[in-house]
Amino acid sequence: MRWAISWQLAAAAGAFILLVAGAVALRATALAPGPPVVLPTPAPSGPVAAVPSPTAAADVVVDVVGAVAAPGVVRLAQGSRVVDAIAAAGGATADAQVSALNLARVLVDGEQIAVPRAGEQLAAAGSPASVGGDELVDLNTADAAALDALPGIGPVLADRIVAHREDGPFTTVDELADVAGIGPTLLERLRDLVRV
Repeated sequence: MRWAISWQLAAAAGAFILLVAGAVALRATALAPGPPVVLPTPAPSGPVAAVPSPTAAADVVVDVVGAVAAPGVVRLAQGSRVVDAIAAAGGATADAQVSALNLARVLVDGEQIAVPRAGEQLAAAGSPASVGGDELVDLNTADAAALDALPGIGPVLADRIVAHREDGPFTTVDELADVAGIGPTLLERLRDLVRV
């Protein structure tokens, strides 16, 4: 028996193959990226008003004193930290005790950074925490700023200490361990700097 293919069947098969090949070619060209389009930069159509420089309002000015190479007033960008202020004042001297400071604390405009020398206590002068000649920070009366000045205490921990004493005053320095974020190492560092 011979297989005979009619010309209509052959034409239909050829048309189908051409249709599939065209669809594949069309799909391939549709997925290829075209040339990049460059958009024109818009230009202002009227007079341009002078915009004040944001840097002038974004500066903080602090006074760096104590064991630094060039004590004095320094101007830094908003968001700078204590370590940046010390670097701007020429860096710490060889006898500086920078471990007594929270070097990562964000600076506040108008504050004074006192870098103590080895053996000096970090003074909390002018704060409600200091009473008479006692330079220890009182955990029950110190505000968040005075607590923030303690080594290892930043604004978050200072706020937690203030919130903790709202439930009742501290009766011992050891109760600092009840504040979230204060572990045994930090407690030992603070033990000689605080009182109740």
